[in-house]
Amino acid sequence: MTTHTTHAADSFRRQYDAMKAQAQTWQRTWKELAKYIAPTRGFFDADRANDGRKIDHRTLIDSDPLLAVEVLSAGMVSGLTSPSRSWFELGLPDENQMKQTAARNWLAEVRRRMESVFARSNLYNTLHGFYQEIAVFGTAAFLLEEDFERVLSCRSFTAGEYVLGCDEKGRVNAFGREFWMTPAQMREKFGQENLPLAVQRAAEAQREEWFQVLHVIVPNPSADADKIDVRHMAYTSAYFTPQGHLLKQGGYRQFPVIAARWEVKNSADIYGRGPGWKCLGDVKMLQKMQKTKLIALDKNTNPPMMVSANVQGEVNLLPGGLTRYNGTTDAAVKPAYQVPVDLQALEASIAQVKQTIKSQFFADVFLMLSTQNYTQMTATEVAERHQEKMLVLGPVLERLKNELLDPLIERSFDLMYRRGVIPLPPPQMQGQDVKVQYISMIAQAQKAGGLAALQQGIRYAASLAQGNPQVLDKVNFDAALEEGLTLLGVPPALLRSEQETQQLRQARLQQQAHLSDGKTNETSL
Repeated sequence: MTTHTTHAADSFRRQYDAMKAQAQTWQRTWKELAKYIAPTRGFFDADRANDGRKIDHRTLIDSDPLLAVEVLSAGMVSGLTSPSRSWFELGLPDENQMKQTAARNWLAEVRRRMESVFARSNLYNTLHGFYQEIAVFGTAAFLLEEDFERVLSCRSFTAGEYVLGCDEKGRVNAFGREFWMTPAQMREKFGQENLPLAVQRAAEAQREEWFQVLHVIVPNPSADADKIDVRHMAYTSAYFTPQGHLLKQGGYRQFPVIAARWEVKNSADIYGRGPGWKCLGDVKMLQKMQKTKLIALDKNTNPPMMVSANVQGEVNLLPGGLTRYNGTTDAAVKPAYQVPVDLQALEASIAQVKQTIKSQFFADVFLMLSTQNYTQMTATEVAERHQEKMLVLGPVLERLKNELLDPLIERSFDLMYRRGVIPLPPPQMQGQDVKVQYISMIAQAQKAGGLAALQQGIRYAASLAQGNPQVLDKVNFDAALEEGLTLLGVPPALLRSEQETQQLRQARLQQQAHLSDGKTNETSL
């Protein structure tokens, strides 16, 4: 290993150590969250690679918090990034260009191909775990890379396995992780000649050992957009061992890690806080209350006993058991004490805590149609209730849009375009930015408030028109239709262009004029 290589590995190690030091204060809470809410997630210093972790069921007696997390993650997948329906639409900033047939057709084809690539990749499986991570720990991340077979490939991470860094604007722009690999895996990824001597020997002997590897992705101070070689890309990627042996160095044109925070308290925070942070105390209380209830039930059904000194032999506490004793007054065997347990009040308290936990994880939002009684409501009232509850997620969804959805679409588009999966745009679109609009169920629920206002405005104009029809001249019904369909998430490709619309209207007017002329001639005869 050359001196230059050693210095490079030392530099990367210092950057990683700095990020890890900032994460240490967060790990204390992450470990508690993993213990009480997500026992199958989190990877910390005491954990070993490929080691099946045993769940502590003495601590996790009630599984309702785990179910609430599952409901939230499943609801976010189906409501925000559903694999079974379109959840984004591509457009152009210039509305006039969007009305051109060539532009609409190209954008529709790009979206279709992106959806196809997403379905073939492991993106949706990754997103399911991503939503679990961000709900429990407040921060989630995954690596989105090019795959020669599936075009895109995702590698998910769990809390404690990775560290992050931010720029001066609070945006995540640095990433580091430590993980474990076997000698065979290291040889396949880095090449035999790039491995440390100990790993080479273990690989030659085919020993199944685990070696620690560190990986960092950081901004490249030597970045030069005019140069296309690896050492001048926007981000540097480096794999190295804890001993300072550089295994591989590469680069990325754009930040490949999709990292999002549920909620950030201040601009200095690198990591976020999620629902798990808020209800950790409730979860602990729930487990303690369930344990108390079980102890109370156990003491009532099998109470501690006092045995008279006159008892002969052992006490038989089985149903129908017989215990012999010498005596005439005192009972031979009786409960040491009796504490009346109000199980109904205890159950009510437990139910209240469970409801609080479900509310913190928005499980009631995603399960409301199945848990609430809407038999006496109209479909419109049900939709309005749905929209009101979805608005509670508004601030969180806006952050997810900026930190998850936008980077996901942009990086996927860039990787697919460079692979030739996306066709070349029409000449009139060269150099134009593509605008992304989200049309998922949750996004539509948030926009539905605007649709209600639009409908109310049209009804108001119609009521005024009963007194003065000329007021309708101020209303652009074509624009109102387009705005309403946009709020409903209808793809723009379904709308006719302005030119086609005018041609249809002109043909209709000519047909009406022709029919009118025919009736006039018939009357004159």
